[in-house]
Amino acid sequence: MSDPVNQKHTDIVVIGAGPAGLATAIAARTAGFKVLLADHAIPPIDKACGEGIMPDGLAALAALGVTVPAEKAYPFRGIRFVEGTTSVDAVFPKGVGYGVRRTVLHDLLTQKATEVGVEMRWGAHVSEIASNQVTIDGLPVSCQWIVGADGQASIVRQKIGIGRSHSEQRRFGFRQHYAVRPWTDCVEVYWSDQGQVYVTPVAQNEVCVALITADPHFRLNEIPSAFPELASRLAGALESTRPQGAITMTRRLDSVFEGNVALVGEASGSVDAITGEGMSLGFQQALSLVNAMRSGSLQPYDEAHREIGKNPRRMAKLMLMLGERPWLRHRALRALSSQPDLFAQMLSVHVGESRVRDFGIERALSFGWSMLTA
Repeated sequence: MSDPVNQKHTDIVVIGAGPAGLATAIAARTAGFKVLLADHAIPPIDKACGEGIMPDGLAALAALGVTVPAEKAYPFRGIRFVEGTTSVDAVFPKGVGYGVRRTVLHDLLTQKATEVGVEMRWGAHVSEIASNQVTIDGLPVSCQWIVGADGQASIVRQKIGIGRSHSEQRRFGFRQHYAVRPWTDCVEVYWSDQGQVYVTPVAQNEVCVALITADPHFRLNEIPSAFPELASRLAGALESTRPQGAITMTRRLDSVFEGNVALVGEASGSVDAITGEGMSLGFQQALSLVNAMRSGSLQPYDEAHREIGKNPRRMAKLMLMLGERPWLRHRALRALSSQPDLFAQMLSVHVGESRVRDFGIERALSFGWSMLTA
C-alpha cells in the first residue's frame, strides 16, 4: 500500500501533453481546478501533421486565452481543391485560418499552461492508472478526475477499458517543409489516385506539404509522378525539414468516458487528417470536457463530443469516398468548379457556420445534375 503521508493530491491528472492535453489542462486550471499534466516526452514536441488551424479551432484557442501572434503564423482565407487542370476554391464564411508550425503551437500552449499554474511533468513515466489514482515516476497521485490525452494508442483507454471502436480506417501520412514563398492564401488539397497532398502556408517563406495515402510504399519523393501540378510549384525549392511520418486514423468510439476518467483528442477517436480538423476538434473537446467536470458529471461531455465531431466525420466520409472512386471524384470536382457557390456552402457546413439541412434540396439536385452532365 502507498504511504498516505507521501501521497500527492490534485484535482485533475492529464496524461499526454500534446495540443489536446495542454488545452484541457489550461481550461481546467483557468476554471479553478488544480491540474497535474504528465508526458513521457520532453519539449519541443513535434508531430507529422498538416499544421493548419481552421477558424473554429482559432476561436476555441481564443476561448482558452491563447492567441497565435501574427508573426508566428500565416493566414489562409479558405480551401482549394485541385486535380489536374480542374480546381475550385471557397473562402471561410467568417474569419481566417492559420498555418502554424506544430512546434510553435506547442510552445505557445506550454507557455499558457505555465502562466495559469498547471504543474507539468516532462519525461514522466506513468505506471499505474486507477479511477482515483495515477502513479507517476513511482509516486502515487490521488485525484478527482483523470484525462487521457495520450493519442491513438491511448494507454488510458486500454487500462480503463473505455469505449468500443465502431469503425476504423488507417492511412499513412508524411510531412515535410519547403523553403518557398506561398503562392496562394488558401490551403490547397491536391488529388490523385495515389491519395491527397495538402499544402499549408506556415510562414512568409515556407509551406508545409503533407501527403496522405492508403499505399504504405508511396512517399513524398514520388509527388512529381502523381501530382505534377504541385511538383511544378515546388520545383527548385529547398527542403527546410526532414520528412516525418505518422498513421492517420478514422476511429469512432461508442463512449469517451468511464466513471471519472475521460478521453480527449485522438485518444477519444479521430477523423482522417484530410479534413484538417484534428487540432480544432481537440481544442473544442477540451472546453466541453471542463464544462462537464464543473457540473460534476461526464455524461454531458460524451454527448457534446459526438456533436463536435458530427460534421467533420461527414466530411471525412465524403472525402474518403472521393479518394477511393476516381470516376466519382472527377465528376464531383468538375461539377463543383462549374458551381463554386456549392463548394462554398459545403465549406460553411464543414467549419460549423451552416447546417447540412441549410444546403437545401434544390442545391443538392443542382449538384447532382451537374455531376451527371460533367
